[in-house]
Order: sequence, then structure tokens, then C-alpha cells
Amino acid sequence: MNMSFSDPRTIGPRIRMMMPQLTPLEGRVVEMILGRRDFDETTALKSVAEDAGVSEAMLVKIAKKLGFSGFKDFRAGIADYNRLPTADLHQELSPDDSGAQIAQKVFRTSIHALEETLSILDPEAFERAADLIFAARQRDLYGIGGSAQIARDVAHKFLRIGVRTSVFDDAHMMLMSAALLTEGDVAIAFSHSGQTTAVLEPLELARKRGARTIALTNYATSPIAEIADVVLCSTAQGSPLLGENAAARVAQLIILDAVFAAVAQRDLKAAERNLAATMGAVKTKRRNT
Repeated sequence: MNMSFSDPRTIGPRIRMMMPQLTPLEGRVVEMILGRRDFDETTALKSVAEDAGVSEAMLVKIAKKLGFSGFKDFRAGIADYNRLPTADLHQELSPDDSGAQIAQKVFRTSIHALEETLSILDPEAFERAADLIFAARQRDLYGIGGSAQIARDVAHKFLRIGVRTSVFDDAHMMLMSAALLTEGDVAIAFSHSGQTTAVLEPLELARKRGARTIALTNYATSPIAEIADVVLCSTAQGSPLLGENAAARVAQLIILDAVFAAVAQRDLKAAERNLAATMGAVKTKRRNT
């Protein structure tokens, strides 16, 4: 089934989200095309095939795998995407960059990730995630490595308004947590790739136990997205030095900031009351100047 690409802002993010469905060779071809700033409606199929070292038939196949009707449709979509004002925000780091240039490129990459993540945000999934978190009896958060740090940040935010969560970053502890969840509980899994088995397994178990499941990932077609009740997607372009995780982490934090605000809105009086209480509890820990 062809995917709708009516909004040019979503073209780059949606293509990147579908990259796990491609073979390594197909993925390299798509990365090459996305990296070409001169790619437009006049770019010939033959020249792209020659540059990529693949057949014209393979390019057509890749375009259809990505949800386009064919190469012409794919080419038009990429051309529209390249003309966006934000398209030039993402720039690769160079060994010759000054400190100011490095800072500028890193900031612009994060801004680009935020713009594109907002363009693909599913409003229905966002609202559903907020509803599930607000109504849950128990809220368990799962993540490994950098994803665990995002989970801890989220837990800190929610605690401030009296929404209690538990964070698990150990494979055994996550499975033990999931084994105790039931209907009325929610498990929230954080995985950039969506393929981390240490996070996938407890999320599957939590769902079998009757808990609702939420996944935050960079890839809408990843294994974690297939087993979650609600999927929230970030998107970010990678770079040789920073990878995708740096900018995607910023986007994921902002997604959860928005979810936090939506959860607080569901009982604003209680949120304000609890926020005042938690702020007052740590007030004495600040040194007066």
C-alpha cells in the first residue's frame, strides 16, 4: 500500500523510519540519494543508478518499498524535501571546523530533528499515551544505555507533579517488573533502534500480562513498534561522529516533555498542588546568594 507523502516535511523522516525494511545495499543507496543536495526533478534514473552502482530496476524497487508509486514519484518527493528551508540545517562535521562552527552544526542538527519530529508526530498516539500514563495504576519505564537516561529524565518530570513511575535499566529487573504488571498498568519502553532485545522482551511480557504498552523509538517499522499499543516516533539524520542518537535524544526528550504537559493538563489542580509540594521539599537544598 502506497504511503501518502503530501507534506514535504515528512518525506525525509518517513523514508528514514522505513530504513530497517531495506537491505544493507538498498539502505546505502537511499543514504546516497538523501545526501545529494542537487537531487531534483531533472535527475535521471540512469545517472542515479550509475552513481549508486545498481540497476535501474533496483532503484524502482527501492522507491516502491518506501511507499512511492515509482522512481518519478520518489524523485519528486525528494526534490520537494530538498527545497524546504530546514533542509540545509543538517550539516556534517568537518575536521577543519572551528569551535563555533561545531556548536552551530550540532545545534542546527538538533533543531532539524525537532522540526521533523513534530511534522510526523501522530496526534492520536500522543493523546492516547497521555491518557494511558495518567490513568495507570503502575507505570514502569524500560531502557538500556542512553535510552535509560531518557527514562530517568521522564520519571523525574512526572514525580514533580505526583505521577509516580519506576525506571528499570537491567535486563533481569525489567523482566521481573513486567512479570508483575497487570491490567491497569502501563509499560513504557525507550529504544532508539527499536531492536534492543533487553527492552523488547519485557515489553512483550508486559503486554501478555495485560498491561498497556508504549514505545518511543526512531523507527516506526521496528520490532518494538510492532508489539506496542502506542508508538511515539522521533527522527534524526545520522552523522559519522554523532550518529543518530545525539539529535534523536533531544527530540525524544521534547516528545516526553509534551506528554508530561498533556498528563498534567488532565488534572491541572493536582499537578500544580504536587508541583508546589515537591518544589518546596527541595527548596532548602538551594544555597542563597
